[in-house]
Amino acid sequence: MAIDGRIGVDLGSRTTKIVVWRAGAVAHADVFDTTPDPLPGIKEKLAPWAGLPIKATGYGRRMLADALGAEVVTEIKACARGAHQLRPACRLVIDIGGQDAKVIRVRPDGGFEDFELNDRCSAGTGRFLEVMARALGYSLDEFCREAMQADRAAAVSSMCTVFAESEVVALIARGENRRRLALGLYESIVDRVYPLAARLETEGEVVFCGGVARSRCVASLLGRKLKREVIVPPYPQILSAMGAALPD
Repeated sequence: MAIDGRIGVDLGSRTTKIVVWRAGAVAHADVFDTTPDPLPGIKEKLAPWAGLPIKATGYGRRMLADALGAEVVTEIKACARGAHQLRPACRLVIDIGGQDAKVIRVRPDGGFEDFELNDRCSAGTGRFLEVMARALGYSLDEFCREAMQADRAAAVSSMCTVFAESEVVALIARGENRRRLALGLYESIVDRVYPLAARLETEGEVVFCGGVARSRCVASLLGRKLKREVIVPPYPQILSAMGAALPD
């Protein structure tokens, strides 16, 4: 008897994503904060789906393998498969999460051909955005909205999150316009990710996923930099969890 459904869990540094795949579609999806002790919360979320096989990806995939007997799949493979499932014409995935950024070249069959990864620094990631929004006195939604209304970008020279925060505070004290600073900071994120994408440039669709893909500002600036359309799925955070949940 065929198994009626599969579960993909993407245990990330900032958020955890769960996808239940049934009958060729997403039957259930959940995104929630990753806590210092994530297992109890994850087990509670998975309780209604007891008995379904689990594949784990993300930073905490080994923890889930040990605690839940989950099969492990790499983030690169899971993300490529999820993007291909949603957009079969996708050939390049840009995934910017809470603590890292990666670009994946996708084969026509949904496997990955090559990838570039920046995980050495939080600059250019969701964590960077959170810190900079706070430094400017904005919520994340306000940060994006105000940046898109700026007439030009203010230059921010520091790429390190800690140094950039200090620089922003100093620039505000000297009277620099906050909207221009916001746009300058968003441009610095795109400038950090663009070289990764440029090294893997290929024909086909470009899909933008991860938590930072919820920012219209980053998506717009990426498209402008790449000189092509950047497609943001309706729920960009769950692509890797969905890719993990897909049957082999």
